[in-house]
Amino acid sequence: MARLSDIIEEFIKQMFNENADTDNVVFIQRNELADQFRCAPSQINYVLTTRFTYERGYLIESKRGGGGHIAIKQLEYDNSNQREEIINQSIGDTITYHNAHALLNHLFESGVIEERECEVMKIAINDRSLASADNKNKLRADILKAMIMVILS
Repeated sequence: MARLSDIIEEFIKQMFNENADTDNVVFIQRNELADQFRCAPSQINYVLTTRFTYERGYLIESKRGGGGHIAIKQLEYDNSNQREEIINQSIGDTITYHNAHALLNHLFESGVIEERECEVMKIAINDRSLASADNKNKLRADILKAMIMVILS
């Protein structure tokens, strides 16, 4: 049986599929969604903060107050400058293997990179490959940015 977090994630992703013509933005109201799934609003927050991250290709914007909502924007890679900017913002100066893994999966799922490229990059940046490095996360970020930029050029 699927966990509630997985079900909520799939529900939100399905909303993107159903609203494909609306600039890749989905609007939700946390309390209404929590009522629909009979869970606490914090469960919705958990799904948003762990499953809809920048590394996974999403941007979350929250509008508070009466009629407030949460906008979930699926990032697009329209041109090489935009791709480079998003990659640099996603990776930054350092990146953990977990976040790098999520970013690579997103790039694969978005069709930006091929499965083989994704798997090779995961191996190149895993902790075992970087065992002799003093600052693995910095080296991982530098290697990852370089590999992605070569593939996208």
